[in-house]
Amino acid sequence: MLRVVPVLFVLMLCTAASAQPAVWQPAQGHVQMPLWPGTAPDPQPLPGAETMKTSDPAGKLIGGKTVVSVTNVSVPTMTVYAPTAPNTGAAVVVFPGGGFEILAMDLEGTEVCDWLVARGVTCVLLKYRVPSIPYRWQTNRRPHNREVPVPSLQDAQRALRLVRAHASEWGVDPRKVGVIGFSAGGYLVAEASTQYVKHWYARVDAADDQSARPDFALAIYPGHLVDNKGVFNRNVPVTKDTPPTFLLQAEDDPVDSVDESRAYYTALKQAGVPAEMHLYAHGRHAFGLRPTKEPITHWPALAETWLHTIGVLPAQD
Repeated sequence: MLRVVPVLFVLMLCTAASAQPAVWQPAQGHVQMPLWPGTAPDPQPLPGAETMKTSDPAGKLIGGKTVVSVTNVSVPTMTVYAPTAPNTGAAVVVFPGGGFEILAMDLEGTEVCDWLVARGVTCVLLKYRVPSIPYRWQTNRRPHNREVPVPSLQDAQRALRLVRAHASEWGVDPRKVGVIGFSAGGYLVAEASTQYVKHWYARVDAADDQSARPDFALAIYPGHLVDNKGVFNRNVPVTKDTPPTFLLQAEDDPVDSVDESRAYYTALKQAGVPAEMHLYAHGRHAFGLRPTKEPITHWPALAETWLHTIGVLPAQD
């Protein structure tokens, strides 16, 4: 009987270990680095431990593939993907979407980095904190409260500053650091593009002396930019210094109305900011870069042309 106890104890440990929720990790050869040297500022209570999930293959697929997502992120990270083509010096921080509840880490994250690094761009995938108060859709779908610091914006600012702090090490031109985001991440793009003057957290180290302003921005099927009455979100204070912006959305988007992109485009143009917007009749929502039968699936080529046009990528012959 005495011999059984250790065996049972080991079995209990193994069972407990196997019951631990899976945590997202980048593919081999890529290393996550923490955004903050200690606890992230203004920590918020979360309903559980960080968890990674893969959508049910028997359910809805996007581009014929499942989607990997994470939630309950309390320790934000960034993963750097070096260019696989000749380095252009440009870098892009990627904000996956997910309604500020989850992050679509492959559909709107690693697959975006695969596209960018093949164009000579350093890609930085940000795993920012979610759920992110006050964005929780159960209580306030449209984030208009800017009285308290928001973890997702703090993480975005910190990531941009860290890229510039490591620019020499990573072969990045600190004047060519941009952002791209999808859905909720598209809103974070707009927020980072307009809220960079204010420091949304106390200085941590020398990296925080760097600018948090993106040099260019791409917002793909963005949300949260207008309220239910079509009023533009006052937490996106567009000025003439807002960076050049690329917008893309489908007219039949059932999640975020195309009015989101139109309202932001109008605000940008009124402020004299260079902006380019593409609206398609069909495409719906959350298509990422995965091939579909719809014409909108070719949007990355439009984005590349725009990046050439604004001088982020070398001029085309």
